[in-house]
Amino acid sequence: MDKDATLIKKLKNVTLKDTAFSELLDTYQERLYWHIRKIVSTHENADDVLQNTFIRIYKNIQQFKSKSSLHTWMYRIAYNESLRFLENNNKKRYDDIDTISESHLEVLFEDEYFDGDEIQKKLTNIITRFTEKQQRVFQMKYFDDLSFRKISEILEVSESTLKSTYYTTVKIIEEKIFL
Repeated sequence: MDKDATLIKKLKNVTLKDTAFSELLDTYQERLYWHIRKIVSTHENADDVLQNTFIRIYKNIQQFKSKSSLHTWMYRIAYNESLRFLENNNKKRYDDIDTISESHLEVLFEDEYFDGDEIQKKLTNIITRFTEKQQRVFQMKYFDDLSFRKISEILEVSESTLKSTYYTTVKIIEEKIFL
């Protein structure tokens, strides 16, 4: 039995759940944090969303059917929590997408945890101009190094669509990064 299968078994056992959940946190917390951080931009927001993600995982682990990997299932929850967070925040504060993008960039570049150089800032600026779908696909493939199959499971989009989206964004980035 592989490590995730053993962990899932423990998580579904009432007497072992808390210990197993601690192991789950140790294994996946950092990866999920960075996945979320790329979507919500700031450290504080990522921490909030990460906490909500693990609460949802803890509450719903009994419903996990192993149709995908544990990692993919948790990424999907983190992705949905991130979108929920953005939707709630954007409803409160913004009217149009340009205002949202500019505000997110401002917040990101002012964040004490952002340590990017000028190229990183330029790349981030280009990425924020993409549609939400383009951003997520690019970030999951390029930064998280997920396979198109895993991204397909997380976003519930065909692999061919993802490949087309990814390679289109890469071409745009290559054109704009060297301007």
